[in-house]
Amino acid sequence: MSAYSDLVSWARSMKLSGTEPPRPDGWQFAHFDADRSRRAAVLILLGERGDDPPGAALGARPEDLDILFVVRAGSLSNHPGQVAFPGGAIDVGDADEAAAALREAQEETGLDPDGIEILGMLPAVGLPVSNFMVTPVLGWWTEQSPVHAVDAAESELVFRCPVSRLLDPSYRRTAVVRRDGFVSRTPAFLTEDAVIWGFTAMLLDELFDGLGWTRSWDRSQEMPAPL
Repeated sequence: MSAYSDLVSWARSMKLSGTEPPRPDGWQFAHFDADRSRRAAVLILLGERGDDPPGAALGARPEDLDILFVVRAGSLSNHPGQVAFPGGAIDVGDADEAAAALREAQEETGLDPDGIEILGMLPAVGLPVSNFMVTPVLGWWTEQSPVHAVDAAESELVFRCPVSRLLDPSYRRTAVVRRDGFVSRTPAFLTEDAVIWGFTAMLLDELFDGLGWTRSWDRSQEMPAPL
């Protein structure tokens, strides 16, 4: 099967199950209040790295792809300077979570939403630090467009990281935060542009596990989280 087929099948299976994938405990320092939470969506966007003709990407392997990320501005009150998937709060005018994720991604990175196929919306996940209920939206880049940091007040960098790098065991770590006697551990990915850790790294880790793409890596290799 191709990477595209893997993604479509996994997104479909997650929709049918209606349950969240398992998540490691002990990574948050805040309590999630479901009654007061706000809805948000993020776009997990995959596309082929090369310049092949249209349609060729449908047969691409996982290592032929990359994923789009943003580095949040250091001046933001929530998750400053951290790597994230493009996304944000759902507005009243958004038709659904997918529409919100595409709108936010366009505002943050300048991408053309007409060139993106939505493969599915994954189960929502509570994010205690900012008290958002976040829906990951899985997207496929059918017609790629240039990306850049549109608003420096929101994002200081936009980059695409090869999936081959993210799957490479030599670039995987466990990020650790110690605070007031409490220890938080999450997966971490070392990229050429930044360290992906925390909530985004957990979603990425679960994506690769669910797709069966994960290569065995040493979770005992720990590093301080880049706060």
